[in-house]
This record gives sequence, structure tokens and C-alpha cells, in this order.
Amino acid sequence: MTSPSTTLSLVDTDPAELAVDAIVIGVHSTTVEEAATNGLAGTLLLATGAESIAAAFDGKLTETLALLGATGGPGEVIKLATLGTVTAPVIAAVGLGAEPSGAAPAPETLRRAAGAAVRALAGAPRVALALPLPDDADAADALRAVAEGALLGGYRFAGYKTRPQPSRREPVAEVLVAVPDATDTGAQAEILRAQTVAAAVRRTRDWVNIAPNELRPPAFADAVAEAARASGLGVEVLDEVALREGGYGGIIAVGQGSEAPPRLVKLTWTPEGGGTGKRVALVGKGITFDTGGVSIKPAQGMWEMKSDMAGAAAVAATMLAVAELKPAVAVTAYVPMAENMPSGGSYRPGDVITMYNGKRVEVLNTDAEGRMILADAMARACEDGCDYLIETSTLTGGQVVALGKRVSGVMGSAELCERVHEAGEAVGEPAWPMPLPDDVRKGMDSEVADISQVNAGMDRAGHMLQGGVFLREFVTDEVAWAHIDIAGPSYHSGEATGYWTKGGTGVPVRTLLHLIDDIATNG
Repeated sequence: MTSPSTTLSLVDTDPAELAVDAIVIGVHSTTVEEAATNGLAGTLLLATGAESIAAAFDGKLTETLALLGATGGPGEVIKLATLGTVTAPVIAAVGLGAEPSGAAPAPETLRRAAGAAVRALAGAPRVALALPLPDDADAADALRAVAEGALLGGYRFAGYKTRPQPSRREPVAEVLVAVPDATDTGAQAEILRAQTVAAAVRRTRDWVNIAPNELRPPAFADAVAEAARASGLGVEVLDEVALREGGYGGIIAVGQGSEAPPRLVKLTWTPEGGGTGKRVALVGKGITFDTGGVSIKPAQGMWEMKSDMAGAAAVAATMLAVAELKPAVAVTAYVPMAENMPSGGSYRPGDVITMYNGKRVEVLNTDAEGRMILADAMARACEDGCDYLIETSTLTGGQVVALGKRVSGVMGSAELCERVHEAGEAVGEPAWPMPLPDDVRKGMDSEVADISQVNAGMDRAGHMLQGGVFLREFVTDEVAWAHIDIAGPSYHSGEATGYWTKGGTGVPVRTLLHLIDDIATNG
């Protein structure tokens, strides 16, 4: 199932003369200096890019918008009928917050504004964005942000409704971004990259939003393999027989309670000539539905556990983008998939599982299943050989408690964790480095095995850190690694905001792609 797509292109025509159904301009609530002195109260200010529109309204545009309730607050969208003053029949003014002194708004501000505006204009087939873009070294980042925001804000999951919904307007089909020179090769390159990145994010969202009865492990593996082969990636799929014979004890243990058997999908990108010689491994958690197993979860909110494969979806979609972007670094993804169900065949608290790397794990809670399948995949990645291992998963409720719904937690090698943090800041997917304390590991000592699955003494204390401490046991010493816990940021259950729509968000696809580019360039 694929969501309707939005096309995007550049245009350098005067915005007031564009033959579109709506044109988006930016408005500021005040200047940064006024905000610092008087708070956010101040005069509504038009952002750069809207000059010709303002001239068509004889300088009364801000006054009219203010009468309609516009404040310029971030993400606010006010629509105004133009009544023939410009070619487009509708103007949508999107708030950008306080106007920065001598600079364009931050890329994330533009990304969220473009997303909010395009979403608000559903029903308008063709929309132009005349948002403020700098003409300095930051121009590329700003243009990419606007393009990404427009493409992601216009996302809508295809869904399963059997009858047309009269009140449900179709998403914007075509977006034009106003720039000084539409033929500029640098600008065109940014648009192409934004389209590739956004397509990967949208693919991730689609996979996360699909009903769990339609995306059980074999079906998910087939969907990923089919898309990967079409993209030219190398593909290897291990079924339950190969997993058992190969010694993937964690994946088998978690998956054995379901009639839909587990899978491990390996995707490979090898650059022409070998690239830089560095090797990146990506690992993503693919629990297609998580009941908690024998340690069953509360029923309230369990329906969101269809998103427990968001890490796997992000990693697989990232690889599809890698195949198109062709970075000069080898990238291999390991995507373990299982369904955690209670049955007579389920693994139990008290079981001792022999993992892929030979370590034996005492199971204390079957709802800590993600780390079991990830450990096998991470051990395989290290065995195959890699310089950097980046794993992402909806691993713990502790991430949400500690950092909320927007900020991912990052654990692992200090330098790589800092690079994840910087990449997240650059693309608008914040991630915060967290520690891996010795006392947490000590509490995971087992009397009967090499390590217990959780720290029973700490119970829920340091819950996010327990996951990272466990996974560290399956990474070899020479590999730089990072574990990105996306339990909160991967799924948005509230109302749409910025370029986030309800459901899967696609976090951290853009972070992973930024990191891969960084490693390809800087090692």
C-alpha cells in the first residue's frame, strides 16, 4: 500500500503571476530584538519572498491578515482569498515566529512551516511556496528544508476506508518552490535529494501505518526484499529454518510464539570502486506487533504496537535512498523481523537463550524482546565486518519518560553518539546522548547465564539505559556503535503538526542519511 505522492519543482516566475491554486508566503510575529524586549507582541511582518504579493495589495496585506487573526506564530496558517489581486485565488500566510536579525529563519522553522502550509492547503491541486530563502552559504540547507517539509507535510496514508469521504480533501499534488534561478544546478540538486529523502521517509511511514495483520514478518520481509531488489541492492533473506540452523537464538525465541515465523533481511550497498573503504552497518528492530508475549502488555494503547517495527522500516527505507544517492561508503543493513505473541510455543521468563555470538541470556521479561532480536543482528553485523554500527529501535518506554516524544535517546561510543546528535540537530530530528553506567550492567549479572535480559533490581529505573547496556554486549570492541532509541519520536499519536502527520513519522531516516554522508566524506 502506497500513499499518494506529491511532485515538486523549482520556479523563478514572479510569485504574484504564478498560475497556481494557492501561494504560500511567510509572516513573522515580530523581530527577535522586539521579542527579547517586549515578548512576542508586536507588528505582523512579511517575510522576504512576499514583496510582489504585498505590492499587489497596496501595502495592506499585513493589516488584512491581522484582521483575520494572524499572529505570525510558528506553524500558524491563515488563508485569504485574493479576489483577483494576484493570479492565485488563495494566499496562505504561514507563521515563522520572530524575524531573525539579518538572517533567514532556521531550516527546521522553514521545514515545519512548509509542512503545515501544504497540509492546510489540501484540496488545492497546485501550490507555490514563496518562503524566505537566504542567498549565502545556508541557501542549500534552507531550500532542502522547504522541499522536505512540503513533501512530508503533504503525506497522507492511503488507509482502508471503503467509501469516499466527502469532507476529506485530496493532498496537494504539485508543489512549486520559488527561487531566484530555477536553472541553478545546485538548487536542482537539492530538490532531487529532498525528493529522494522524502520518498524514504514516506515509505517508512507507509510501512509503520499498515495494519499489523497485513505486515507480519514474512510479508514485511517480502515487501522490503522486493523494493530493495528493484533499487539494485544486494538482498539476502533468512527464513525460520536458516535462522535456527544459523544459531540466531534471540530472533527464533521471540518469533516462536507466532504462527507467522521470523525473518532476517540483509541489504547491501557497495559503491563503485569500493568508495572510501569504510563500512557502515545499519540495524533496525522489526517487531511487527508486540503484545509483550507471556509478559503481556496492558490492553490500553496496545494498538500502537503495530509501530514496533519503525526502526526496521527506517533502516530498510534508508537503504532504498542510499541506492539512489550512491554515497562513497559501503552500507549494509540487517533487519530482524518477528511477531511477539503469547502462545503455547512462546519463550518464557526463566528461559536461557543462546545468542548468535554464543552468549547465553537469561530471559526475565518477554516484553524486552526487541533487544533479543537486535543482539543477534548486531552480532552478525560485527562478524561480517564494519567500522560503524548504527542501530535504531523503538526499544523502551523509558526513552519517552526521559526525553519525551520528540527527542531520541542515543547510547554507545561517545564520538559516534555525538555525531548522531549533530546529525539530528542538522536535519530536525533531535537526539540526546545518554550514559551507560556500570551499576546498570552489574545489576544484569545472572546466576545461570552470561547476562540477564533486564536489570531486575532496578526494575523500571534507568529503563532506557538497560537496553543500551544489554546491546553493548553484542558489539565487538573495535567497532564504533550507536543505539538510537526512537520509542517516542517514531510514532505521532496526536494531531498533525508541522510536517508530522498522525501515525508513523519516519524518524530517524534523515538522521541516518546525514550520518552516512558524513562518514563518506569525513570517515
